[in-house]
Amino acid sequence: MKMWNKLLTACIALVMSVGMVGSASADSVIDDVVKRGKLVVGLSTFVPWAMRDKKGDLIGFEIDVSRQLAKDMGVEVELVPTAWDGIIPALLAGKFDVIITGMVHKPARNLTVNFSKPYAYLNVGMAANTALAAKDGLKTMEDWNSSKVTLTIKRGTAPGETAERLFPKARVRQFDDDAQALQDVLNGNAHAFLTSEPKPAYYVIDNPDVLYNPFGIGPFDPSASAFAVRKGDPDALNFFDNWIQYRTLDGWLERTHARWFQSRDWKDQVN
Repeated sequence: MKMWNKLLTACIALVMSVGMVGSASADSVIDDVVKRGKLVVGLSTFVPWAMRDKKGDLIGFEIDVSRQLAKDMGVEVELVPTAWDGIIPALLAGKFDVIITGMVHKPARNLTVNFSKPYAYLNVGMAANTALAAKDGLKTMEDWNSSKVTLTIKRGTAPGETAERLFPKARVRQFDDDAQALQDVLNGNAHAFLTSEPKPAYYVIDNPDVLYNPFGIGPFDPSASAFAVRKGDPDALNFFDNWIQYRTLDGWLERTHARWFQSRDWKDQVN
């Protein structure tokens, strides 16, 4: 009888554990999105990932990705622009369902959130003030790694780590948005703006008399971008991974990426 009781207790525990697993799956953010009829996406503004057009509407690569993702899910999409340094805390607080903002999956971030498969790749580049660099004799990487050099970055982004690693002696000014960081270089107050491509290439194309790319297009720190979701949700990761694979294989991601990163046809839409 004791043996039977132990066996019964074990079976009940097994059934309960299976039920708990089922409940965890049912609590996936994917189920919430479908029931709600709306996917809420957190993002920060980076040209050309996400930006405001002349009407104030959001456009860009991330916007197209978010809208296509929601369309494929059969739901509406709500875009929630969020300051970069607060975007992960906002996700954890439930302000949105997923982060789609060109976020690089790094070990430190992965301790807090889970990442999907990569859906885009990027490099860090530099747009430099031609006159200021010539005045200070900046030619080689060694020249740029100097206390007389001032670099600008957007606060909390990957190029900050690039600056620290490659140019540890340089002074670094941090700004809350790209426009401020770029303007400091255009005004001659800083030598160069370190940011993700293709922005440095765009800035030089748009300001050929002021700026140049001292080391070519995107020579630094290649990385991969992924969706970020809250931990403990394998169903969400499974869905996003499969969606990325599906839209990679049918060419949609590549075509959409090329539209924003290899063309300036959209330039007249923004200020």
